[in-house]
Amino acid sequence: MKCLEHEGIIACCVALARCQAQNGLLCALALAFAASADELPSVQTALGSPQLGDCVVFREGGSGRILKTPTYWLKGSIAAISHERRLAGRCPEIGKLASNYTRADWARVAAATPCVGNDAEIREVAVLRIRVVVEAWETPWSNQHGTVGWLFRGQFLEQPLKQGGLIEMDATWLEHCEHGS
Repeated sequence: MKCLEHEGIIACCVALARCQAQNGLLCALALAFAASADELPSVQTALGSPQLGDCVVFREGGSGRILKTPTYWLKGSIAAISHERRLAGRCPEIGKLASNYTRADWARVAAATPCVGNDAEIREVAVLRIRVVVEAWETPWSNQHGTVGWLFRGQFLEQPLKQGGLIEMDATWLEHCEHGS
């Protein structure tokens, strides 16, 4: 599966949202319910070896080949890095398409990260958590601007965004960026 190769599985619930936006429902469903614990690497991120002060960005949207949907983002710098061991439990079964998820559904998906598809694959995995100092963001303000996702109406999940505020998140959700860009 293209999505599995591209995104990695340690944050399969995040990949679920991104995959669905980029590659359709089939990939998203497969990620949500078929991730194997053996596919959950210890800690592999797009950040490589993150350092304090590094510029990072969380992106959402941007799907489509010719006409792309808007990309929303949250940008900041790394204030703290922590290594944790977490139980990769079952991925939540929300029972609806990701495009119909509510804020509570997305919070449930984020809280379950990392997750696996069945009880036999549940195990403890290494997770890299990053505390980000928020510098700037662009979020949709209505459903006409974009579907309710992780970023919506000036919030990241259920946390209001404010310049200088701290948000803790999984390192696999972030990409490097350039300061000042």
